[in-house]
Amino acid sequence: MAGGKERVLRRRIGSVQNTKKITRAMELIAATRVVKAQQRARSAKPYAEQITSVIENLAAGGAEVDHPLLRKAEKISRVGVVVISSDRGLAGPYNSSVIRAAERQVQNARSEGADYSLIVIGRKARDYFAFRNFTIDSYTEGISDNPSYEDARRISEVVAAMFAEGQVDRVELVYTEFLSIGSQKVAVRRFLPLEDTEVIASEGGGDSDLSTAFEFEPSPESVLEALLPRYVEARLFGALLESAASEHANRQRAMKAATDNAEELIIKLSREMNQARQDAITTEIMEIVSGAEALGSDSEKVDEMLDLVGSSTENNS
Repeated sequence: MAGGKERVLRRRIGSVQNTKKITRAMELIAATRVVKAQQRARSAKPYAEQITSVIENLAAGGAEVDHPLLRKAEKISRVGVVVISSDRGLAGPYNSSVIRAAERQVQNARSEGADYSLIVIGRKARDYFAFRNFTIDSYTEGISDNPSYEDARRISEVVAAMFAEGQVDRVELVYTEFLSIGSQKVAVRRFLPLEDTEVIASEGGGDSDLSTAFEFEPSPESVLEALLPRYVEARLFGALLESAASEHANRQRAMKAATDNAEELIIKLSREMNQARQDAITTEIMEIVSGAEALGSDSEKVDEMLDLVGSSTENNS
């Protein structure tokens, strides 16, 4: 019985050791990818900051445009929710946190008497909402690990078209903001409509002197109008990059925790196996001792019988 238990424990230890090798490898891969994703997110910030700065300067210089992306609906009848998740799991609470935040936005829209429109990025969010019979109007997969600017441009065009055509009156962006390797948080930002030029001019910190120091062709208004879609693309691209970095950071932590748990389980199972082996050895020793004692008692009985037979023979003679 003890020997059978030892074999079972040995197999379990081997299985856990194989799992530990896999989680350790995934941890190292995620550690490499999170550094690259962090560098990409950091490299993309100057572009977005420069576009924002030019827009603020143009607005401060008096440029005004009537762009569809600036349209503000009098009544919100449908809210668009752009949720960025991952295509793969094993990333700790990364997907569940952002999915719950997106679901709260949908519930908030319903509580306000408005409908919703889901624009989903990542297979995990798609599977969650599809399983619960939510309507998904747009779905993109295969870009969560390594998003490109072209991906952001394509998705932002879809969202901007939905907004410009009046399919949605407001768009919320739900993603995971990357703060550091050890800290990420779910962020909910208003994506559309953009702030109008008066608000940008008053709150954006633009410099009107800079806009007047340059000559814009055909006009500052035309440049501002052309920059607004690029601004939307840059915002979405930044969110995609931060989400990718957050995904890899969460996966690295999750795989490290799994590796540590596997090591603890191996130690525990090894102790149980040693105990089972010791029990088996003790049982074998007890059986040997009992057999030896039994053999010893049997030989004494044979000697007594021989003595009795010999004494009776002498008496008869």
